[in-house]
Amino acid sequence: MAEDKKRTMHKILVTRVLEGIGKATNPQRRAAFDNARLGEPLSMLINKVVQHAYTVTDADILTVKESGFSEDQIFELVVCAAIGLATRQYETALTALDAITEKE
Repeated sequence: MAEDKKRTMHKILVTRVLEGIGKATNPQRRAAFDNARLGEPLSMLINKVVQHAYTVTDADILTVKESGFSEDQIFELVVCAAIGLATRQYETALTALDAITEKE
């Protein structure tokens, strides 16, 4: 039962991040979440967040801001990218656990 509650809470989080009120559009948030269909320079920033978040610099943020995105939009899209990656990792882990428990 506790695991079902965790999965439900995760779904609520993802729905809120992707569909809640914000400055970035829902399609922009979904693209950042999926790390797909993003134009430059946003794609460069989101790829960094997903692959090597520790390498993101102020200059990366400034470049995206200069392309027309607000700080609020950038923040939301970075959060979407991070939660998207975490979701993919979480789902992979759950799939592995399900496979192991089915064998027992």
